Amino acid sequence: ESELAAVNMLLGAAATGVRAMTSSSSPGYSLKQEGISYMIGSQLPCVVVNIMRGGPGLGNIQPSQSDYFQIVKGGGHGDYHMIALAPSTVQELVDLTILAFDLADAYRNPVAIVGDGLLGQTMEPVSFPPVQTHAVEKDWALTGAAGRPKRIITSLELNPENLEAHNRVLQAKFSAMAEREKRWEEYRCDDADLVVVAYGTSARIARAAVDAARKQGLRVGLYRPITLWPFPGDGLARLAERGVRRFLDVEMSSGQMVEDVKLAVLGRARVDFYGRLGGMVPTPREILGQIQE
Repeated sequence: ESELAAVNMLLGAAATGVRAMTSSSSPGYSLKQEGISYMIGSQLPCVVVNIMRGGPGLGNIQPSQSDYFQIVKGGGHGDYHMIALAPSTVQELVDLTILAFDLADAYRNPVAIVGDGLLGQTMEPVSFPPVQTHAVEKDWALTGAAGRPKRIITSLELNPENLEAHNRVLQAKFSAMAEREKRWEEYRCDDADLVVVAYGTSARIARAAVDAARKQGLRVGLYRPITLWPFPGDGLARLAERGVRRFLDVEMSSGQMVEDVKLAVLGRARVDFYGRLGGMVPTPREILGQIQE
């Protein structure tokens, strides 16, 4: 089959009320965009995994973070959002996937797991939490119409007034997500006057650079977004207000998340960017060099 087939199988499975997920890597994720938009319009919960790789085009299978805009800003058509969780370890891949299914059911909306080619090929020991089986009531699911009125799941609405009303409902849901679901981690930020901002594998590498900088007497911290959407800009804003003088955004891209960092900081501090492209991975030494500039 194909990515197009997979995402539409996902739609069908989710419509019956079962927990369902699909996964792919960059170009394959692009092919799933239409189906994801349909599922958001139909309010169907699911989990979609994108293990990002170098591009554009067919690119390569090396790690990258160049799909940030596509995932965070809405890669498909229509006004929509989906929670995007960015793990930095294999343990977090497990934990955040469990969380993703819970969030998808809570909001009746797809949730994205955003990894990269390095994390996707990493082997680490993990702890699996006890399996919790609990039925989630889904009174909208297509489970047969015997003895009850029929249920219809669709994203089609030809009447513009009705479609606008439906969009208002969706936007209210997205606003609730943005209010409640921001997640991030701060590392050694309490006294930092320079804060590195990075997610996923880049954050893991940046953490080593922060520790090296601390050994040199530099007051450096790490701010790691765990949700890419909703973007946790609140914490960055507080750090800027507290007096952090410089933020260094590190990505495996030409600079995408850095735009959200700048919006959060709002000119109250200097924001610099360092990135590697095409599957190249930044090293702790490279990041330390940027810190020292």
